Amino acid sequence: KMAGSPALLLLLALGLCCPGIHGQKDDMKVRFRDRSITHPKLGQQLELECETTNTGSGVFWVRQNKDGTLHFIVFISSLSRATFKGKKPSTHFEARKDHNIYHLVVKSFTPADEGNYFCLMNANQELYFSRGQPAFFPVTTTAAPTALAPTTQSGITRKDPCLKTLDPENIKKSELSLFCDVFIWIPLAGACLLLLIALVVTTVLCQRKTHPRTTCPYFPQQ
Repeated sequence: KMAGSPALLLLLALGLCCPGIHGQKDDMKVRFRDRSITHPKLGQQLELECETTNTGSGVFWVRQNKDGTLHFIVFISSLSRATFKGKKPSTHFEARKDHNIYHLVVKSFTPADEGNYFCLMNANQELYFSRGQPAFFPVTTTAAPTALAPTTQSGITRKDPCLKTLDPENIKKSELSLFCDVFIWIPLAGACLLLLIALVVTTVLCQRKTHPRTTCPYFPQQ
């Protein structure tokens, strides 16, 4: 899943400069600005807050969709400068910093905006991230029709087999595993790339005949 993630370049850049991921930071809190909201509505303007005690470092806003793919949204610097994907102004999001709170505004919430929202911070060469703030449309359940034949059984509410109670501990493990996978595969991919470059260079040097007596080394077959 991470191969197609727009956040991969972001995490790659952080992985090159950071020794590792420190984990969840207790003083980084993500929540809806309107505390009364539990589920966003279609077309609603939704504002999220990332509160932190460290105001000297910028914050990345990242969304994790239902299949686990990460999507980079914006980086807000400590001077309240917002840099969106592609370094272009966004017509769908707004971002700003207000004292120790980094704001992300979804101007019109759509199904494509559903997911868990995180804020990440690179401080003292350590990568910190908040707990995820779920932002999903409310799930509606339908009741099965009552049988026409005389019966004492009341209407039964049909449960969606896909609905499960999320264990906070499992969510935390999933989040940690997601970030750890990135930092495991990036070095492996880099090593493979270096080997490929070395092979190409060796092949090119062998094919070039800069001197009449210069030949490629002969290795007898086993």
